[in-house]
Amino acid sequence: MRDFSIERERSFEKASRDGTDYLPTDRPAFAPVPVAARDLIRDFVSRTRRNWLREMWDWARCKHVVLPSVQQLRKSLSALENSDREDDNDAESPIFLLAAGWRSGSTLLQRILVTDPNVLMWGEPLGEMALFSEMAKMLSRLSTFPQLKELCAADEAIFSSLSTSWIATLYPPSEDFRRSFQSLLTRWLAEPARQRGFPRWGFKEVRLGASEATLLHWLYPKAKFVLLSRNPYDCYRSLADSGWHHLYHRRPDIRIDSAAGMARHWNQIVMSWSELPASFPAFRIKYEDLIGGGYDFRMLESWLGIKIREDLALSVSVGSTSRRRRVGWCEQLIISREAQAGMRFLGYSEFTHRSPETK
Repeated sequence: MRDFSIERERSFEKASRDGTDYLPTDRPAFAPVPVAARDLIRDFVSRTRRNWLREMWDWARCKHVVLPSVQQLRKSLSALENSDREDDNDAESPIFLLAAGWRSGSTLLQRILVTDPNVLMWGEPLGEMALFSEMAKMLSRLSTFPQLKELCAADEAIFSSLSTSWIATLYPPSEDFRRSFQSLLTRWLAEPARQRGFPRWGFKEVRLGASEATLLHWLYPKAKFVLLSRNPYDCYRSLADSGWHHLYHRRPDIRIDSAAGMARHWNQIVMSWSELPASFPAFRIKYEDLIGGGYDFRMLESWLGIKIREDLALSVSVGSTSRRRRVGWCEQLIISREAQAGMRFLGYSEFTHRSPETK
């Protein structure tokens, strides 16, 4: 009588040496599974489990970033308004490209705008230091300052009798306060551009919302703003696949390294844009329309007052990162919760996150 148990054991040992999984001969036979494939599957399952746990943990501990209040900032700027201000004297007309977070196509649009040889768009200058956000916060607090308008509008007659007048709270005019901030940015961003042969300047950023835009418009009344958005699912898919681990909303304490962090950042910026008045000089663009093949760049260049050669920038793919067709279910769950309001505002659906990759 044949000993089937011994034969099975010998067959198992042989299969192990050959690098295949053993399948009993008395059962329906399928193609043998190589050990390498089995290990790959185990590694995939392990990585998926770790990614799920990490994303859920990051969601639980993700910091809530509070952006400056647009309403409070407007109140402060209103108190600083001077009847003698003449916006026509402001020759600067920068272009500010503000995108809703990373991997939104901001660099692609930046490259498209600089196809005009007269335009230089700086890229996120000192963005991680949150310079403009901190300026907006500081100015917002001025709304709580008592008698600010009166203090910044001192009677000129007092300067002829300083030694016999109450000068304990003698302030310079508010217009000089505004000009001082403007001079800082002009010297930092405009003059280096002109020194390099670019009469028109601006920058692109991925961290600024409506408050920062309001501040920049107060400093540069002739500025033009381009607001760019992309489906947040695709933004995070591209960001996660890129392997970038050095992104900060504000260095060093507010890092963007998870689906929750990215979605909250995206949502806060997009929802802040909804607070901008209809008269605000902003041109809104969706990344999906930008690369769809039928976008009217002539309308954009006419509004900005520049000449665009979009074919030159679109002919080269720079910075593509996405490998997956869609985000995982856990990431999708987190983004759908955290970015829901912004997606509704912009008309994005959770079933439309398969756009082509950014350039």
